[in-house]
Amino acid sequence: MRVARSYRGARAAAGPLVYVGNAQRAALGEWVTLRAEGQPELRGQIIEAGRDVSVVQVLEDTLGLEPAAIEISLTGELANAIVGKDLLGRALSGAQDPRDGQPRPIGEAIRPLWGAPINPTQRLPPSDFIETGISAIDGMNTLVRGQKLPVFSGPGLPALELAATIVENARAPRGEPFAVVFCAIGITERETRTFLDRFTASGALERSVLYLNQAQDPTIERLLAPRAALACAEHLAFVHGLHVLVVLADITNYCEALREVAAAREEVPGRRGYPGYMYTDLASLFERAGVVKNKPGSVTQLPILTMPDDDITHPIPDLTGYITEGQVVLSRELHRRGIFPPVDVLPSLSRLMNAGIGKGRTVPEHRKWADQLYAIYSRGREARMMVAIVGEAGLSPTDRRALELAELFEKELVNQGTQRRTIGETLEAGWRLMDMVPREDLIKLSDELLASRRPQRDAAQRKEA
Repeated sequence: MRVARSYRGARAAAGPLVYVGNAQRAALGEWVTLRAEGQPELRGQIIEAGRDVSVVQVLEDTLGLEPAAIEISLTGELANAIVGKDLLGRALSGAQDPRDGQPRPIGEAIRPLWGAPINPTQRLPPSDFIETGISAIDGMNTLVRGQKLPVFSGPGLPALELAATIVENARAPRGEPFAVVFCAIGITERETRTFLDRFTASGALERSVLYLNQAQDPTIERLLAPRAALACAEHLAFVHGLHVLVVLADITNYCEALREVAAAREEVPGRRGYPGYMYTDLASLFERAGVVKNKPGSVTQLPILTMPDDDITHPIPDLTGYITEGQVVLSRELHRRGIFPPVDVLPSLSRLMNAGIGKGRTVPEHRKWADQLYAIYSRGREARMMVAIVGEAGLSPTDRRALELAELFEKELVNQGTQRRTIGETLEAGWRLMDMVPREDLIKLSDELLASRRPQRDAAQRKEA
């Protein structure tokens, strides 16, 4: 166990950083208290433990703080996360303080905040899907248990609304024990109240743990909040056997905090001013998803990030795409047309989709179903581009039909509002669309599959009649 040590005076202070000399045996992540005459007590954390100089990130404002007059106490306590099943139903800040008016949680255990990624040799291949209740994801870009599948959004697009909808709608197949850990990073006070009220009213809060970091909170809390959320998720998954979906929104705010700290430390910047180690830092978050040998439960991640200027080549989505297994892309055009969720299925991709669909998981024909819908929709999108050149009157009858089917795909399958759809309802919506397509255009589907579909279609039509 580490012991507390006190020092008098700091070498320098720059913004939220205080530089402490000769801090013997300082540990990365160790909590620090700072006192100065006439100033309230401040709290900080060691973010760099050096032989000669250690760097303390102060959580509060350091304006007016004289470095030579500071009394610095290294508490000997490392940054930890309170974890336990009793956190379900709670809303906490990024520093794990209550935001729901209840007492601070006691928890079952204390876990290191700076947890390690899952050992690759202990990972099991993902093999089951998680039902988000969103047709464009469940049907076309299936989220698989243990996967990390980011959502690429843009400024002004309803990424947080989509995150909240997934928290409310997500389920594990076959009624297995399931929980959601939702971590909001850099949100406003209004958004905080909206999330709390919405999850309470829908009942989603009972099976969720919320970490709500606000924009007004100290910068370092934006770096701590997702790690506290992941520590809680790992405990629920690998100790209690729950299948946990972790929603992190917004990763862009996390990266901006990372850049702010790096700039205060006067580090040599990398691409667009972000630190050169941002890739490894993001990997330390994303690689904590997975399924582990000989342990119950799983951790699945759905990070949400806003692409600055809608630029998918920006360092944040670019590096995220290297680490994760696909992406779900939101469309500004669909959003302008009032379609929610505005998921553009063509640039979206779930690289692990085939591992989570098919016989015994969804339905045997799921892959062929999705491939056929992709073919129909992509042809309709091509026809839409032709309209801009030759006008709709210049299209062939086949292209006009493809254009109509693309419109129906967006309005009937993608556009579902906040209503939850089961995987069965999603598949049925796709089949209804394909029922309008001539047989010669259904090139991805066999005669046997269509014949097996016919009795189901006839029964559905009799029910509607």
